[in-house]
Amino acid sequence: MLAKPLTPINQGAGPETAEELLRAEQIYRKGVTTVLDLIAPAAFKVESKFLELNSQYLATLFVVNYPRYISVGWFSPVINYNATLDVSMFFYPLESSIILKQLRKKVGNLEAQISTDTEKGMPRDPLRETALHDIEELRDDLTQGTEKFFQFALYVTIYADGKEELEKQVARLESLFGSKLIYTKRAFFQAEQAFNSSLPQFTDQLQISFNMNSSPIAASFPFISTELTSNDGILYGINQHNNSLIIFDRFSLTNPNEIVFATSGAGKSYTIKLEILRSLMFGTEVMVIDPENEYRHLAESVGGAFINVSLNSESKINPFDLPRGVGDDSKPANIIREAVITIKGLIRVMIGELSPKEDNILDEALVQTYAKKDINSDSDLSQVVVPTFSDLEDILSGMTGAEDLVLKLQKYTRGTFAGLLNNPSNIDVNNQLVVFSVRDLQDELKPVAIYMIVSYIWNIVRSTLKKRILVVDEAWWLMMREDSAKFIYALVKRCRKYYLGVTTISQDVNDFLPSGVDINKKTFMLTKSERYMLLEANVGECLFFAGNKHVAMLVRASYAEDQIITSDPRQLLEIEQAKREFAAQEAENNKPGL
Repeated sequence: MLAKPLTPINQGAGPETAEELLRAEQIYRKGVTTVLDLIAPAAFKVESKFLELNSQYLATLFVVNYPRYISVGWFSPVINYNATLDVSMFFYPLESSIILKQLRKKVGNLEAQISTDTEKGMPRDPLRETALHDIEELRDDLTQGTEKFFQFALYVTIYADGKEELEKQVARLESLFGSKLIYTKRAFFQAEQAFNSSLPQFTDQLQISFNMNSSPIAASFPFISTELTSNDGILYGINQHNNSLIIFDRFSLTNPNEIVFATSGAGKSYTIKLEILRSLMFGTEVMVIDPENEYRHLAESVGGAFINVSLNSESKINPFDLPRGVGDDSKPANIIREAVITIKGLIRVMIGELSPKEDNILDEALVQTYAKKDINSDSDLSQVVVPTFSDLEDILSGMTGAEDLVLKLQKYTRGTFAGLLNNPSNIDVNNQLVVFSVRDLQDELKPVAIYMIVSYIWNIVRSTLKKRILVVDEAWWLMMREDSAKFIYALVKRCRKYYLGVTTISQDVNDFLPSGVDINKKTFMLTKSERYMLLEANVGECLFFAGNKHVAMLVRASYAEDQIITSDPRQLLEIEQAKREFAAQEAENNKPGL
């Protein structure tokens, strides 16, 4: 509670009144709590090597020497060390003219020493030569104004709950610095001054600095906030480090491919649908392989094509279709050869591994199957009628040793699965957004269908050069088999040539990387804070990688976008109900006589 304010001093008040008022004010001030009272510890004990602060123990390390080169961000492992730390940096700028005068003397001494050694016939000293080279380079930079010179002090205070724990933490921190070839010492008989120097009160009571120019000092800066805002591209989300917008064009990279890893329900498909919607606004063509009909509402909302691939569907794709080809790939011999390789990979997915003998028979049979339709190295591929699996079966039936292959293929030519592969193509993909749905297929057929669809899309991509994105949702269907995984690998390696960016989505990073690897640390080189961020991330929060840059991103959609891309069943039911109500109202308004 606040006391009633004291009465102001009147101009005519006597000495006794003023003295009483002063004593009262002193008493009042003794009862006022200051900021220092709030942050001051209850107990403070100074020892030779550490401080005891309340129930915690503190020790301070200071840097005394650096290696010849330090990399940008070397201080990040220290900042992300899993312990409570106070870090202070002090920068003392020095006049370049003074430094240049000292460097000039140093250069003279080194040159004299090197010259003397040469005259005496002594072996060259690489250390002196390297030092001379570095000083000359620094003199040039200081003279040109591209570098400045500082005395740089770096102090790190570490906290622990006990003496033994403090010693362990200090040893680990010293090892962490040592791994960067940076030499540190512990404040000894200066524990209090070291602690004060690491507090946010701008006082350097240790005064232990190292001469350093501006480039390595910049490399030591602990907080690196990556910007991913460019003039071109689409809006992906909000940078959680600094609230800037992440506007990026994936085709500006050498490799425009994208891969998305997240657990079920974390927002993978939602994020990709948002990217698709915004990419469509810039004229990019998008093709999607949809295993769960998650993209149907998006396709219908933007006037895209939705193709249901199933045994009973009227939409058919023929795996024997050929592209027209672009550039060197336009030669008929090359196109036929690649088609044979692709179909062999599809057949392996269909019936399993082939023996060397079966592989040779199948290779010859495929070439003959195309030849049966007058498709060879001299053909005009734009005028031919391509074969089907029934034609391949006929060729195999007349070849010795192909009996087992014929039996295995009959399930797809005239058996249970005949409606999937053994028909001429009849689909229309002349649309900016095309979604291929495989939801209604049995699990056994999904890898076959996805392989077939990707192959069909690849033929389209090679026929006409356009800016395109291919989205393969639940890509593990292809990665689970060696032949289909190799096909996807070859696709993503070659797609840049045809202005195609492939997006693969999976729930498990192990679908794409060998098991037994520390994936977070070794593959993606995440810091500890980034790993913790992934563990604690909410829906819509992620790490966004673009080349060597990666930032924490928050995905946000507008209300209109959310209504188009949502996968929430509750929202979809509300949207469908609103459509039905609107249709009913329209029908009511159009009744005769109204």
